[in-house]
Amino acid sequence: MIAAVREFSNRFLGRGEATITVPSFDGALKPNQKLESATTLLECEAPEDLATDGRNLYVADGRRLLRLDGGGAAELRSFEQPISALCALTGGGIAVALGGREVRLYADPSSGEPSVTFNDAAFNAINALTQAGDGTLIATDGSATCGIDDWARDLMELNRSGRVFRLDPRTRSVQLLASKLGYAFGACARGNGVLVSESWRHRLVLVSNGRPPQVVLGHLPVYPSRLSKAAGGGYWLTAFTARTQLIEFVLREPAYRRRMMAEIDPAYWVAPRLRSGFSFKEPMQGAHIKTMGVIKPWAPPRSYGLVIRLSEDGKPKYSLHSRVDGVNHGVVAALELGGDLVLIAKGPGRVLKLPLAGLAEETGS
Repeated sequence: MIAAVREFSNRFLGRGEATITVPSFDGALKPNQKLESATTLLECEAPEDLATDGRNLYVADGRRLLRLDGGGAAELRSFEQPISALCALTGGGIAVALGGREVRLYADPSSGEPSVTFNDAAFNAINALTQAGDGTLIATDGSATCGIDDWARDLMELNRSGRVFRLDPRTRSVQLLASKLGYAFGACARGNGVLVSESWRHRLVLVSNGRPPQVVLGHLPVYPSRLSKAAGGGYWLTAFTARTQLIEFVLREPAYRRRMMAEIDPAYWVAPRLRSGFSFKEPMQGAHIKTMGVIKPWAPPRSYGLVIRLSEDGKPKYSLHSRVDGVNHGVVAALELGGDLVLIAKGPGRVLKLPLAGLAEETGS
């Protein structure tokens, strides 16, 4: 009863989740164009996720599993469905999520049949995998109702059906760790719990057995996505795009949203996107997008690129941006390999590389 009264009060007064204000990019999130200086390692048709065992770099590109080395990309295997998540396993194996509905574990990334297959009926949009310290796998499932590629509809429908699962290869069992999340998209083991990105609530939460999710980092001006551990302690957090007041306003107008989803091509909804600027049919995002034919870097974004370096306690230290006038938007995966940060900019279909040396100083942290 108290929760219902609070929700009604927030909607009436425009507070809490009912507010249309968006936090500014400031402090550790101060904008720069560092992602635009990244080296392009590979251009793909449908890059989705990255994984590494410390020596090899694996890339999910549509239905193909690729391995990158100095000589280019080699296709290791192809699947009957698109790969929706990757995770390197201890001992040299790899875990692959297919179509958001199935997870297969392989002892060898390039050959052989899966050693374990998880195809629980509850799986619907598995979008990230990570290995916990006890050898189990943590999987985030974005939505119980919308498919892996239909995340914009999930946002517009105000769904809160994301889940977190623990997959045990030894017992082949599946355990539900958390539910009713606002699009769970990315996880990383932290102590006895799991850090999880909750995209539609713009925050990181800590999920532990038997406890409600605890907020670690909230009120982000972006939609957070996959996480990975940083070599010096802490984490790398990606954000697939930024929030805008226009989208926040639309989310609070049910009649408009219903008509928009019923009558307009989803590509032109007033909704976040991984790339923009390619059609005159795209909705304006408020303010003036161009001056003298030049896109302003501070214009309200329809797409954006961002990676945030987090400390061990989940606080932002510095960030790497591709602003509105850049192209490396839709960053959905980032990890360290050697002395570099490797990431996927899904908007332009690129695998990028940035040297880690001096990044903190160059971004003003």
